[in-house]
Amino acid sequence: MSSENNVENEALLEINDLVVQYVLEDETVEAVNGVTLRLKKGETLGLVGETGAGKTSTALAILNLVQTPPGVIKSGTIRVCGKDVLSMTAKQLEKVRGKDVSMIFQDPMTALNPVMTVGDQIAESIRYHEGLAQGAAMKKAEGILELVGIPAVRAVEYPHQFSGGMKQRVVIAIALACNPKVLLADEPTSALDVTIQAQVLEMMVDLKDKLGTALVMITHDLGVVAKICDKVAVMYAGKIVEYGTLGEVFDTPMHPYTEGLFNSLPNVRSRKTELRPIPGLMPDPTKLPVGCAFEPRCRYAVEGCLEASGARSVSGTHTVLCKRYEEEGFHIELRRGVRKDG
Repeated sequence: MSSENNVENEALLEINDLVVQYVLEDETVEAVNGVTLRLKKGETLGLVGETGAGKTSTALAILNLVQTPPGVIKSGTIRVCGKDVLSMTAKQLEKVRGKDVSMIFQDPMTALNPVMTVGDQIAESIRYHEGLAQGAAMKKAEGILELVGIPAVRAVEYPHQFSGGMKQRVVIAIALACNPKVLLADEPTSALDVTIQAQVLEMMVDLKDKLGTALVMITHDLGVVAKICDKVAVMYAGKIVEYGTLGEVFDTPMHPYTEGLFNSLPNVRSRKTELRPIPGLMPDPTKLPVGCAFEPRCRYAVEGCLEASGARSVSGTHTVLCKRYEEEGFHIELRRGVRKDG
């Protein structure tokens, strides 16, 4: 195998058996419970699940930004570009964040410094990681603004002078300033209207293709996943309950929770089709059961689901965390009409 192929197959992000908890005075929130993920150059992973599933805690752990106290990365390993993030000193982490791995935070309104111009906020990262002088860093910052669709002349303006969609573009520009190899996007379009959402997503895909960035898209929006992702990890109560390629998860979903997510979407091809929302709520993360956390909401649940179970491999790339797949011939009821193209 050539050295070029070795680079292409090298994992830029490796997470193994990650456990994150928030230890409070009277209880412990079990936010992430044994997550394992791997992402190569140019790949995009959609990390999907309801609010409270543990998606953002997973992303913060990758940057080693879990707030302590009360947060604790209890166990597991995280490697970014081959570097062990969890064993780094604060100084070493400063050099990795923004250079090897960057994050687009959920709310651009709070992610930007209101008393600094947007040009200075982008140039700050460039000066630190690339050692450029102020003038050269600002010139590069202006080029990055142009890259995300903002005229360079607006670099001297402040965040309050930008619309919500423009602010989000600035946040993306800051994250991309030093060409990170891994980009974490936490609900990057949730605060935007539909038209701007489409523009921002198209821009992110274009930039990913140009730079070869590995992208983790954290979202609850399956439409966003269908548009830009290669792989999908469905998260529930801190665990990956289903993992596979976009085609595998969208065309042949295996976990009852994944089925529930698809069934709760409106069917644009048939207005008469009724929505089938998932009954109940996610379990209390301070009192998770030993067995399947989805059991109280699952229409396929049996007594054996209360026991602990490991993930089963459906194929070389498709896994499902469901004890009932130990039964020969078990399958969930697929909803027809759910496709990758909408």
